[in-house]
Amino acid sequence: MGSEFEMSMMGELNFFLGLQVKQTPKGTIISQHKYIKVLLKRFEMESSKISDTPIATITRLDMDEPGSPVNETMYRGIIGSLLYLTASRPDIVFSVGLCARFQSSPKESHLKVAKKILRYLKGTQDLVLYYPSGDNFDLIGYADIDYASYLVDRKSTSCMAHILGLCLISWGTRK
Repeated sequence: MGSEFEMSMMGELNFFLGLQVKQTPKGTIISQHKYIKVLLKRFEMESSKISDTPIATITRLDMDEPGSPVNETMYRGIIGSLLYLTASRPDIVFSVGLCARFQSSPKESHLKVAKKILRYLKGTQDLVLYYPSGDNFDLIGYADIDYASYLVDRKSTSCMAHILGLCLISWGTRK
């Protein structure tokens, strides 16, 4: 343990592994606004239209999709970047996870969905995780499961979320 002097010399945490952190007396804000801007530029999506949702509810992707194959390296780059972004964006976890299933042989339809996620991020890049200060919170957990309706492999998909007070603190999906 360092002395009080040594700790005060380090300063406040502002940026950590691509996460922007802003601490105030009322709480802590975590975002990846700068990372999203870099992603949009890297994949040439800065001037694209904005999407209201990361994925359409009727979207059904399959390994045997019709259409031309796309560049696997580029597709994997998009998916890897989006997976990193899920650290602060629980709203894209499901759609990114769905797209990640097709990295071995992506088709145009898979790339179209991945780019829709980027267009969604363009319109929502200012969303943040906010954790208010205080210690008077209840812990609540939610879970949901979809039994074998995914037509590709008939496996179930489950998801969970844990909320402390009004703050989402963990989330995940599993196939």
